[in-house]
Amino acid sequence: MIKYDFTGKVVLVTGSSRGIGRATAAMFAGAGADVILHFNQNEEAAKKAFSNLKKGNHLLVQADLSDPFQVEGMCTKCFEKYGKIDILVNNAGVFEEFDVLSLSYKDWLNEWDKTIKINLNGAANLSFLVAKQMKDKDGCKIINISSRGAFRGEPDAPAYGASKAGMNSFGQSMAKAFAKYGIYVYTIAPGFVETDMAALALEGDRGKEIRSQTPLNRVAQPEEIAQTILFLASEGTEYMTGCIVDMNGASYLRS
Repeated sequence: MIKYDFTGKVVLVTGSSRGIGRATAAMFAGAGADVILHFNQNEEAAKKAFSNLKKGNHLLVQADLSDPFQVEGMCTKCFEKYGKIDILVNNAGVFEEFDVLSLSYKDWLNEWDKTIKINLNGAANLSFLVAKQMKDKDGCKIINISSRGAFRGEPDAPAYGASKAGMNSFGQSMAKAFAKYGIYVYTIAPGFVETDMAALALEGDRGKEIRSQTPLNRVAQPEEIAQTILFLASEGTEYMTGCIVDMNGASYLRS
């Protein structure tokens, strides 16, 4: 395992009460960073994850990322404490499956609106606010957590697939826009990961089918995604800005 040193860096990880976010926050703290651990609803899990961080000048913050004013308030709180954010990890997201044509129009609007507001708008608004501060210093990083669903299509979760495709495009656009300020933007597109969000899908026969999609015959562990996040956040990866890194165990290949 590569040893990283993020001493003196301030890292904001959204959706870090569990899964990929929790593993990422723990790894950054273990590498010396001051970690801002964000959560929305699961306060108990967030406090537990926060208490397990390696000792440092960390911060626990709550915000509903679908609300642009809560996003702004969270940023203000972070900047008041640290004066900066060096690394932003846009990890928070929701995934909901449904039979599209069985929904009422009202339910369709609700599903679409909720997913896009959190997965895409929340990440975009946060990136904008953080980048406004990052532009005054060189070498800052923004890392987005997308999904293979952005490429292969998600017939039972179309809002999710669309939100992640939007995140891919947004990340590439911002990589070009921010490069002159020394801000580097990356996207990781995982397949299924062993998290609470995926737990139901990974049960029983469906879980077996999902695991069989990859020649590794398993899904990713959160720590595997976190390792790649730390790699991209480290020095020496600047020329990778704008990239989309596939992490799906060869379950979905594109060229």
